[in-house]
Amino acid sequence: MKLDCLVILGGNGTHKTANLLSEEGLNVVTLPKTIDNDVWGTDMTFGFYSAMNIAANVLDCIHTTATSHGRVFIVEIMGHKVGWLTLYAGIAGGADVILLPEIPYDIDSVVKTIRQRNESGKRFSILAVAEGVMSKEEAKLSKKEFKAVRANMAYPSISYRLAKEIGDKTGQEIRVTVPGHFQRGGSPCPYDRVLSTRFGAAAAKLIVQKQYGNMVALQNGQIVPVPLSEVAGKLKTVPKDCDVIQTGRDIGICFGD
Repeated sequence: MKLDCLVILGGNGTHKTANLLSEEGLNVVTLPKTIDNDVWGTDMTFGFYSAMNIAANVLDCIHTTATSHGRVFIVEIMGHKVGWLTLYAGIAGGADVILLPEIPYDIDSVVKTIRQRNESGKRFSILAVAEGVMSKEEAKLSKKEFKAVRANMAYPSISYRLAKEIGDKTGQEIRVTVPGHFQRGGSPCPYDRVLSTRFGAAAAKLIVQKQYGNMVALQNGQIVPVPLSEVAGKLKTVPKDCDVIQTGRDIGICFGD
């Protein structure tokens, strides 16, 4: 096809395929682009902050109704396997409970937090819930068993099951908000515009220098090349002991464990 180089933008699946093409001899340079921020080898992907702004804004807007009506609101945020988006949006948007795929939740722990808030005079609670969360019971299942449980679940998503369980245990009115694909669209925020420009310029330099088979990445504030072979097939999940989670715990956020 007489290609000098193929520049590929995307997330984990994209980078896995890009590496296969690179191994077959095609000149490839990639850029990490996903709202999930789960690409291995880079501190940040472009798209993440834009999506986080939208999710945080949803949480901000929900506060108005939650406060005036004294209800429990669950906001379901994108993220099947990792919880970076829910974690950051939850803290930015003032969520009282944040549930992540990396930390299986105990429903009694969640209910305890809501009751404690009620007893302290706070009539509302807001939960930021990643779409891929699972209970502690589900976490003990095999992948096949887990898929079977979810396939037979009588709710459109995990947030609605949580709403039913919390409502039954607290007697409170629970509402679910799912911003869904709104989080993937719209105008990119200034941070993402700058980051993607830095990535693009660095990718162009790699091509000029014929340094193929690399992904441009952000590491410790610097743009650096990372071999695709180190990136492909890996997932950057949220460490349970990371400083952002610890910050959340320090300010009283419940993570369901």
